[in-house]
Amino acid sequence: MDSEIDHYAILGLPSGEDGAKLSEKEISKAYKFKALELHPDKRPNDPNAHTNFQRLKTSYEILKDDKARKLFDELLSIKRDKHRREAQYDTKRRKMMSDLEERERASFTVDPSVRAREEEERISKKLKEEIARVRAMHANKTNSSSSTPKEETGSKKDGMSGGAGLDKDKVLKVSWERGGKDYSAQRLRELFEKFGDVEDVVIKGSKKRGSALVVMASKDAANAATGSVSGDLSNPLLVLPLQSARTAEFPTSSKPAEDDSSKLGNLVGAGYQAFEDSVLEKLKKAAQRQP
Repeated sequence: MDSEIDHYAILGLPSGEDGAKLSEKEISKAYKFKALELHPDKRPNDPNAHTNFQRLKTSYEILKDDKARKLFDELLSIKRDKHRREAQYDTKRRKMMSDLEERERASFTVDPSVRAREEEERISKKLKEEIARVRAMHANKTNSSSSTPKEETGSKKDGMSGGAGLDKDKVLKVSWERGGKDYSAQRLRELFEKFGDVEDVVIKGSKKRGSALVVMASKDAANAATGSVSGDLSNPLLVLPLQSARTAEFPTSSKPAEDDSSKLGNLVGAGYQAFEDSVLEKLKKAAQRQP
């Protein structure tokens, strides 16, 4: 739960009142030090290296944002006061406080503990909203930095499909509608990592349809993901092996005439496009029918 995470501790900084006094420069310095320590390239044998590094980046983004950090400091202050009060109460005092609170509730007086709990919930809710905002802002920055011109994307596609040493059985073609919730390279990586390591994700597509090539680390992981990944219910994914997708899009024949080959490629490509449209439409209708 995000509201239970101590973002100062994630960066190796003192928390509580000491953490609230830290300057932005001290926080940035601590983040750089931790980033060097937790970077996945330096922990190739750690299966949680990527998750830990992402958590470090999220904590840094929250502490770097003035509004989110202020809410987080307020939440920590309320929790410290709560723990301090609880540590001071012995059994007899708890009984006395319980009787007093009962009388206050009976006389329509606002219960201090209820008020404190409501205030804590209110700040926790605001903190979650700020964390979501910071993450969304960070995701937009990541998407904008990872997006490439069409020429560059095309070169990556050619390198992926024709490069020596690449096992095409590990490559999946993923499609989705642009009208619904869009998918970033990071989001696709998170979905497919449930079935095995992901070596690369290349975003392609047009204004109406999004698509990507996902390179899994093994054939077994690619086979497991093919029939299992569905994405978000509001905009499901169509996942096909690259081999079968390319077979449908680019059929081969023995020395056909140049004009006939071009026409046949366009005709079959259009048929595969219609097949994708049909499957995606069925997936969306099935998702809408689910409670």
